[in-house]
Amino acid sequence: MKKNRILIVEDEKKLSRTLEDYLRLQDYETLTAESGHEALQLFYQAQGKIDLILLDVMLPDLDGYEVLREVRRVLDTPVIMLTARSSVEDQMNGFERGADDYITKPYTLELVRLRIEALLKRAGKLRRYLEFGNIIVELEAQKVYWKDRYVETTRKEYELLCYFIEHSNIVLNRGTILDAVWGYDYVGDIRTVDTMVKQLRRKLGEECGYIRSVYGAGYLFGGDEV
Repeated sequence: MKKNRILIVEDEKKLSRTLEDYLRLQDYETLTAESGHEALQLFYQAQGKIDLILLDVMLPDLDGYEVLREVRRVLDTPVIMLTARSSVEDQMNGFERGADDYITKPYTLELVRLRIEALLKRAGKLRRYLEFGNIIVELEAQKVYWKDRYVETTRKEYELLCYFIEHSNIVLNRGTILDAVWGYDYVGDIRTVDTMVKQLRRKLGEECGYIRSVYGAGYLFGGDEV
């Protein structure tokens, strides 16, 4: 499963490293460039596999607007301009040249994250995941993968699996699971949980042993990878 890839174009090394470390913690893949020429080289080498660009305006060779112009000649990759220039005229200049968003320095990392997520979602490129061992759940598309094999699930099977992953290594009784996944007003009984667990186990395959029965209690999702 591929992560969203972000190109960071920033000539201040400390700031660039801070952005890179933070975005990697947020589960993004990053590339970094300290000049306009290096940014364009990485952009062309990626062959369309960059999902978003964080682009500083003031660079040592080409400025950010020149880089933006070259990017726009090729692709409509989302671009967020990062700059100390905060005037309305500067911001309008960025938008007129094709920028998708404009963040002025100083800024918080949380603000950058929120702007990135909003822009990727608007562009239909946001990929967020839940992971446990060999299971990956793609949240935006609501798709489940076991060792990169797509596992087709119903809506309730998907919701149950997400609940298990979010509460891994905790013994959960059937009543708690039923209330959380089906809702407090559900009129069925706890055997519904057993039926759904059986279906999930079958679809994930015998190799996946994460959903474990706990005698007299309920279920525990976790354990060593198998």
